[in-house]
Amino acid sequence: MTEETPGFDEKPDVPSDAAPDDAAQEAESAEKAGSAPAGDDSDNSKNVALTAQLDQARMALNERTADLQRLQAEYQNYRRRVERDRVTVKEIAAASVLSELLPTLDDIGRAREHGELVGGFKSVAESLEGVVAKLGLQQFGKEGEPFDPTIHEALMHSYAPDVTETTCVAILQPGYRIGERTIRPARVAVAEPQPGAQSAKSGSEDDAKGAKASDEESGGPDEG
Repeated sequence: MTEETPGFDEKPDVPSDAAPDDAAQEAESAEKAGSAPAGDDSDNSKNVALTAQLDQARMALNERTADLQRLQAEYQNYRRRVERDRVTVKEIAAASVLSELLPTLDDIGRAREHGELVGGFKSVAESLEGVVAKLGLQQFGKEGEPFDPTIHEALMHSYAPDVTETTCVAILQPGYRIGERTIRPARVAVAEPQPGAQSAKSGSEDDAKGAKASDEESGGPDEG
């Protein structure tokens, strides 16, 4: 029997032709191969965490952007309301002052119609008209325009055969407005179509159309 020599441990079999360095490299490669999966798992976990943080940052950015857009829209609406209110207050103030001058403007208009607007009175009148025009006062109302109850006030009524709708035939007092605000409607005399005139006119037009159609079917009017 062969006795084991004390003090010597058994070692793995190594090929006789393998160098010591090759055996060490193989052992190191095996160690790295065994530890590689753990490193990949750690990298994947980090990527997932970074992706989640990026998504949260994007959501927060979108929310802040929406808040900013909403604030900008509210501010623009506020500015428009302030500007609209400012214009309205200005128009109301100007209307309250100019409405007191309307009788004077009516007197100037009547004097101009009668040829009495001469001399120094003419200069004063034209200066006053220029001032009220700068304040935005506009005169309206003309003969021959259709009657509009929102801007006209009918003081006289009649019938006329030469109108096809209710028409202003005379301007008794001109109307005045500032912007879209009417200070005083135009006071007018109106005329409506003569009762039966429209139907008679329509009948005459129908007869004429019928005669024309008959001539076209028969090849034209008979020659003498």
